[in-house]
This record gives sequence, C-alpha cells and structure tokens, in this order.
Amino acid sequence: MSAEDLENYETDMELALYREYRDVVGLFSYVVETERRFYLANQVDLQVRSAAGEVYFELTLADAWVWDVYRSARFVKSVRVVTFKDVNVEELAKPELDLGGSAGFAR
Repeated sequence: MSAEDLENYETDMELALYREYRDVVGLFSYVVETERRFYLANQVDLQVRSAAGEVYFELTLADAWVWDVYRSARFVKSVRVVTFKDVNVEELAKPELDLGGSAGFAR
C-alpha cells in the first residue's frame, strides 16, 4: 500500500465519520469537547475536583456518540473522562418539529 493509498483511505474514513455525525447529531442534546475526544451526548455531568492543590474535571456522559474514526462502535451507554485540560460543553438547539414539506412529508 502506497502512502497515497493510505492517505486516500484515511480521507475516506474521515468523510464517512462526518456523514455519520451529520446523520446522528439531531438525536443528541449536547456537544462535548475534551483535549482528546469529541462527543455527542444526551446527559452531561461536569464536576470540578481538587486534589493536592491541582484542579481537574470529572465528566460523566450518558447515551453518547464518540467522534473516533478508529472505533468500530461509536455509540456508548456511558463515558467517564477525567482531565486536567479544558472541557467545553454546549447545548444543541433543537429545531421545532416541522410536519410541512421541508421535513419530507407531503400534505
């Protein structure tokens, strides 16, 4: 396998992952970013902890999807992350239920 073949394979995998993300993002309430991973989740509990003068974050997610091209199963029941780095949690806006033509339903 050439370097170009490997690069093309990785590009195809990233594109497939992006498409999966686009398809599932509407199922989740939160986007969570850590220094190592990107998650979608429906429940998020972020706790600030302190030990020996160091501050760290303990993050627990339920009903989550993990952005990781190398995982065979990206849907997980629960995730626990402990990190000394930044954590970003954003609540996703939920569009109003549209039963008109834009949702694919004919009247």
